[in-house]
Parts: sequence; C-alpha cells; structure tokens
Amino acid sequence: MTARAASTGQAPVTTAIVREVAKRVVGQDAMIERLLVGLLCGGHILLEGVPGLAKTLAVRTLAETIRTRFQRIQFTPDLLPADIIGTLVFDQRTGEFRPKRGPLFANLVLADEINRAPAKVQAALLEAMQEKQVTIGGETHQLEEPFLVLATQNPIEHEGTYPLPEAELDRFMLKIRVSYPSRDEEKEILWRMAGGRLPPVEAVADPEEILTLRAAIGDLYMDQKIVDYIVDLVRATREPQAVGLGELRPLIAYGGSPRASIYLAQAARAHAYMRGRAYVVPEDVRTMACDVLRHRVLLTFEAEAEDVTADGIIVRLLDAVDAP
Repeated sequence: MTARAASTGQAPVTTAIVREVAKRVVGQDAMIERLLVGLLCGGHILLEGVPGLAKTLAVRTLAETIRTRFQRIQFTPDLLPADIIGTLVFDQRTGEFRPKRGPLFANLVLADEINRAPAKVQAALLEAMQEKQVTIGGETHQLEEPFLVLATQNPIEHEGTYPLPEAELDRFMLKIRVSYPSRDEEKEILWRMAGGRLPPVEAVADPEEILTLRAAIGDLYMDQKIVDYIVDLVRATREPQAVGLGELRPLIAYGGSPRASIYLAQAARAHAYMRGRAYVVPEDVRTMACDVLRHRVLLTFEAEAEDVTADGIIVRLLDAVDAP
C-alpha cells in the first residue's frame, strides 16, 4: 500500500464542496455524492430526471464551488458541431484563418438536454469526452484538465429528441436517476427558493486540488478479492447463467464491457474515499453498481414487454454474485 493510499479520512476540500452545494440543493444527497465521485474520478456523468428536480442547479452550483471555467450548453435539434467546439474565422489583419474556440473549451461543461442534439453534434462531443481533444479545421486541440461533461436529459419528453448512441452512453461513467424529493425536503425547497434568490456559495477548491485528489484515489488500496468481485459482477451481466440466473439470458441483449469494470473499480475507490476509508469494501462496489451499469445493460424486446428494468436485473445479479 502506498503512502497516499494509507492515509485515512475524507479531505476537507470534498467536505467543503458538499457543504456548499447543500446550501442550494435540498436532499438529493445521493446525486450530490455521485457528482463528486465523477469529479474525483474524471468520469463524465449523465443525469436523468423529470424537469424541476435541480439537475441543472446542482451542476451549476458544483461548478461555482471550484475556481475553474464553467460553460453551459443548451442542446437543441438545430445545434451544429461548430456551435460547441468552435470554428475557423478569417482574420482580415493577418489574412489567415484562426480557430475560434467554442464553449467546450472549459473544465466543467453542462450539456443540458443532451438528447436533443443531432448525430453530428453527438459525434463531436464523443471525441471530446473520450480523447479529451477536439478537431477544428483539421487541427487537434487538447482540452485542459480537469475536463468533465455533466449532461442532463428528460426521460418523459420525446418530441425533438434523439436517443443517445450506445457508444456515447458508454463514455458516461455514471448514469444517475434523479427522483422526487420527500415532503419535508420539498417544504425546505420552498422556504429557500420561493424568494427568487439563490443562496450564495463560495469557491472552496482549485483544479490542482481536484487533480491531486484523483491521484490519491487512484492509489487507494483494493484487494484482489474485490477485483475478482467486480469482474464477476460485470461478467454476470453478459453471462447471467454463470451465477445461476439463466432465466435472465433472454432478457439481456448486451452486458457491460471491460470499460464497465474499470469504471466500477474507480467509482468504488472514490466512494470508499468519500466514506473516509483508505481501502475498498464490497459495499462500495454494491453502492455504485447500478449507477455504473444501468446504461450498459441493454435489454431485449422481451424484457421491455415484461416491464423488466436494467436496475431490476442488476439488483438480482448483485444478490446472486458472491461477495468476498
């Protein structure tokens, strides 16, 4: 175990970020924690929920707690790739074309209603998410770290939307389902927000601190038994019969790829760190499993006809795969 991995206790900076975001976002503790997991791992996040559940507010507030560049892009059906990555403009003084950078050149990018963007825009965003670079006029430009895409989508509105391709969905580390608040939480939301003014938040972190935490979390101790558990769990999404759930085989079209195993290990490490531990336990894996796998377990038409959900299948697999 390295010196960094041996340290215990959650860093003050992560505690401060959670405290600042909670000034505006009532409840939704799981969403806030998973946003921070994505930030600490450098993994892009897809937030899915009906309008009005503070998805955009949470992302914008998270960005305000970090002294870094933030851009919000409202995705629409008429959006062009140049609208997000930039384009070449002619400089009359020099007689040459020069790149004009788009809003994607930021550290935290909020892609609002991402499923409204057409295929060409999705392709441009895919390069940025996977390669951390964009191409303008045949020239490649690297994006500055930390670079994170936090996307939102509305699951109940289909007019003017484009389903995200599986290749792009797979680039999102987590898919977070945002649910309605409780009655008491909704009362607190009303008290805080009915006046029309957002509570102020402070910037409590620097990009350098985030990158330092990423390196420390990457060194967090993970036992070989936990590695085996993660691999067995992800493989069970492809071969459920191997864990005694052969009846799930006709319901799963495709399971998680090795990228799912990598992301689940990273998310489990970040979750352990958020809990103040210097090592990963099976509960870290179980807690993050649905968020990592729900958009990677693709169902058959038979499953949809029987109202079977990806979350339901993942829960059954978690019960079937032996934990160390």
